[in-house]
Amino acid sequence: MSGHSKWATIKHKKGAADKARAKVFNKIARQLEVAAREGGPDPTSNASLRNVILKAKAAQMTNDAIDRAVKRGAGVNDGGNYETIMYEGYAPGGVAMLIDVLTDNRNRTSAEVRNIFNKMGGAMAEPGAVGWQFSRKGVIYVTGGDEDTVMMAALEAGAEDITADDDGFRVTTDPSGVYEVRDALHEAGLTIASAESTMVSSVTIEVTDTDDARKILRIMDALEDNDDVQDVYSNFDISAELMEAVGG
Repeated sequence: MSGHSKWATIKHKKGAADKARAKVFNKIARQLEVAAREGGPDPTSNASLRNVILKAKAAQMTNDAIDRAVKRGAGVNDGGNYETIMYEGYAPGGVAMLIDVLTDNRNRTSAEVRNIFNKMGGAMAEPGAVGWQFSRKGVIYVTGGDEDTVMMAALEAGAEDITADDDGFRVTTDPSGVYEVRDALHEAGLTIASAESTMVSSVTIEVTDTDDARKILRIMDALEDNDDVQDVYSNFDISAELMEAVGG
């Protein structure tokens, strides 16, 4: 499992996921607004909106909250004027990071992201410096189960790849089909730990230094805590043992 996913799992176990629920909903609401504004409010003809709605439902966002955000984006209600920006940076150990932002004030957000990197041992990078190694994929983590069952269900649903990972399997698919593959795996009786459309790096950096690991996770936390940051993608891999040690 990628370091980012391990970190998210540990935070959930510590109860941080419940504490951050309101912040997550606010971020998804922005994504719904932008998707509806750019492609229209009908999810049947707007694939981007359809994917964000599925993401919102997976996060247990209510239908009323989803509907309000879509209406704001479509101009039925007043909403913010957000623009999408992708920042790039390096964390300690040469770890690459992409920071996906929705903001109504580019200068403010740029300064805040840069300040996080500068204060915590990282550095902003020029556009394209790390982005070249990332591509969008659907990633599903299955806990337990046997390889034959996972492989049969995943491949029949259109998955691209299945690999053993920690105590389960990592299923990779086209981002447009991630939720269909997730449903097929669930119907096969498998337990789904997470399913998302995300940016996956072709280069993985294994982090073994305790100090670097701690700094990387501090940067991740600080970026995710920023209201304008929607997602943080990275290429680090930290063992579960080290993650637990520095995550405490």
